[in-house]
Amino acid sequence: MKNLFRAVCLTAFVCLSVSSMAQKVELKSGNVDVLSGQKTINVEYDYSSFGVGKFATEQEYLDKKAAEYNAKEAGKGDAWKKDWVADRKSSYEPKFEELLNKGLADKGIIVGRGKTDAKYTLIVRTTFVEPGFNVGVVRKNAAVDFVIDVVETSNKTGKVAEITMAKVPGGQFGGYDFDTGVRIAESYAKAGKSLAAFLDKKLK
Repeated sequence: MKNLFRAVCLTAFVCLSVSSMAQKVELKSGNVDVLSGQKTINVEYDYSSFGVGKFATEQEYLDKKAAEYNAKEAGKGDAWKKDWVADRKSSYEPKFEELLNKGLADKGIIVGRGKTDAKYTLIVRTTFVEPGFNVGVVRKNAAVDFVIDVVETSNKTGKVAEITMAKVPGGQFGGYDFDTGVRIAESYAKAGKSLAAFLDKKLK
């Protein structure tokens, strides 16, 4: 019993430590100075290729989880798969933009989807997702890897700059993030906040 208690405490400590770690925002190439003085910046999202947990592709993960849920209750897996995709538009992207805009407010920059008249676009590519888990006494934060390309809206084939963020943690304080989408959404929120802090230091 003591060993079980120690294991639970150790797991909780590790999860807390991971959640408190600040992920590094790196400028891999190019220069973000071109964004200085811009009033609006367009943003697009790319989910075309990323691994999930131990699965090499998102499709493998979706097929496995959906089959498991459907085996327990007919149609549950199909509904879960739809929610997995729907969370992007309803939760992940709004949270990313909310925190990004909040952090860039003093620069007078507004970032958002559909701003096709903006000179520059941020293409936010998700490259890896760790969904995490929460089963009450034991939990693990979500974590997401991002590559963000800065491109000209009129010519998206050439990169002006490339920014990376690895293992961006996601989880709610208090441990009530039992839903996978809630944990992942917090990773996107954290990514928006961290990117804003990075750009705030770089832009005049």
